[in-house]
Amino acid sequence: MNNESFFTLVGFSANGWGAILLSGVAVTLAAAVSGLVLGLLIGVFGAWAKISGGKTLRFLADAYTTLLRGVPDLLVIYLFYFGSSSILTAIAGYFGSKGFFALPGFIAGTIAIAVIAGALSTEVLRGAFQAVSKGELEAARAYGMGFFLRFRRIITPLTLRHALPGISNVWLGLLKESSLLSVTGVAELMRQAQVASGSTRLPFNFFLAAAALYIILASFSGVLVHLSERHYSRGTRRT
Repeated sequence: MNNESFFTLVGFSANGWGAILLSGVAVTLAAAVSGLVLGLLIGVFGAWAKISGGKTLRFLADAYTTLLRGVPDLLVIYLFYFGSSSILTAIAGYFGSKGFFALPGFIAGTIAIAVIAGALSTEVLRGAFQAVSKGELEAARAYGMGFFLRFRRIITPLTLRHALPGISNVWLGLLKESSLLSVTGVAELMRQAQVASGSTRLPFNFFLAAAALYIILASFSGVLVHLSERHYSRGTRRT
């Protein structure tokens, strides 16, 4: 049994695991940020399809958000990870290769959580856009603003004002979902905590440290969201 103190184990001494846990935090943030950016892009197209798309696009967007809500996140990650390897291996076989090909676990896992976040972002952005006052949009048209100027100066800021609380929830969900990427071999925070607990036989210490790091990330995210909400709420009356 390891008799070293908790802070020695999770610190940066010769026997500490602090650097390894922080490397896991970096991978967790990289996966979550990549997933958020890609998820928001999917969400923009999904919201546009639901609001302004034709009958077929609306049906596809509805099917996408409904299906993703009904499938467990871990299953989506498995489908992307193993599905991508099957497709790539089949394509390589078509060109005469007999080897096994697969996307790196980080890429396959990040795409999977981005697709999950995209479904949530679609509903968040759709609701936020519909909450924008039609009078403000008509006023922008009355001033002769073109579409791109309206999009940059009017639509985006006003939509973000209403969407930020929802995007914050999507972000927090991505932070937690990134822990599932360990099943694809990605060395994110949970994976590093598992490795450390297996090596020292002190799982409670390292899972407690991982929980503390997740809470720090969530708290820091909350501060950033609060500052963003204040920025995009300038000029509005507080109730």
